[in-house]
Amino acid sequence: MSAEATRIDAPREQRTLRIGTRGSVLATTQAGTVRDALIAAGHAAELVVITTKGDITPGPVQRIGVGVFTAELREALLAGEVDVAVHSYKDLPTKQDPRMVVAAVPPREDPRDALVARDGLVLGELPAGSKVGTSAPRRRAQLAAMGLGLQLEPLRGNIDTRIGKVDSGELDAIVIARAGLSRIGRLDRVTEALEPVQMLPAPSQGALAVECRAEDAALIEILAQLDDPASRAAVVAERALLAELEAGCTAPVGAIAEVVESLDDDGRVFEELSVRGCAAAHDGSDVLRASIVGSLDRAEELGRALARELLDLGAKELIVDDEQWAADD
Repeated sequence: MSAEATRIDAPREQRTLRIGTRGSVLATTQAGTVRDALIAAGHAAELVVITTKGDITPGPVQRIGVGVFTAELREALLAGEVDVAVHSYKDLPTKQDPRMVVAAVPPREDPRDALVARDGLVLGELPAGSKVGTSAPRRRAQLAAMGLGLQLEPLRGNIDTRIGKVDSGELDAIVIARAGLSRIGRLDRVTEALEPVQMLPAPSQGALAVECRAEDAALIEILAQLDDPASRAAVVAERALLAELEAGCTAPVGAIAEVVESLDDDGRVFEELSVRGCAAAHDGSDVLRASIVGSLDRAEELGRALARELLDLGAKELIVDDEQWAADD
């Protein structure tokens, strides 16, 4: 394997489940929640840090390839060097490799995007011309569509690096996933959580994918204890929408699926899955939105049906990949 692996937190007295993770604070914190849950369930576990090309290569993500943050973790998994890989689900390709399986989707963090702005400002209070950092085409397109006159600037780096650009005055604000800030205890920096009506998040944002080899039936059964059915249904719907749109890594597509309560004809409460999606022109000149509601066991069907509705509205012409745009960050 080309990646460099280093074990941390390894118990000495017993064989452990080796959990592969990137080495950033956010990644190890996310993987640490999986490790801790496994330990709480009676299974010894350790983290194995994998240095990926995405962690050491500068520049826009699209220049170094789709899946740049997950490929080497998956290589380590297939090579038997780790037993489990923990990913931010939105980083995984939409087409599943049959050699691996997402055995668990733990309870999802709040999937909304968050604004971190100077002086505690919310989005509507930023003056025209304010410099707002994000390299995500999805965010850039939806921000541009708001017509606030913001100056959108490229942004990459770990969470502290991004926040530091606001603290230094280089940027007036950044837009970042709320989930990441929550996981590393930095929610105090959020000046506004952006509601989906303002900005739809990336499909599967805030969710983790706990992946293992498809042949490892015993481990699949162990990891299934960590699975949250509602989070899995939401992610399945959102990623099905992305797959049906055949949207590439630089496509400005947003989606969110949520479990909602409804009443049947007899007044009894039951749960359904509400899915909202959007496809936008890269420059924000047009944003198509649609929604659908149905049963949780139809999550994939709902996502694909919603994508077809967006396609009927003209989404394909809007979301053509363009190398001038960076991948979703």
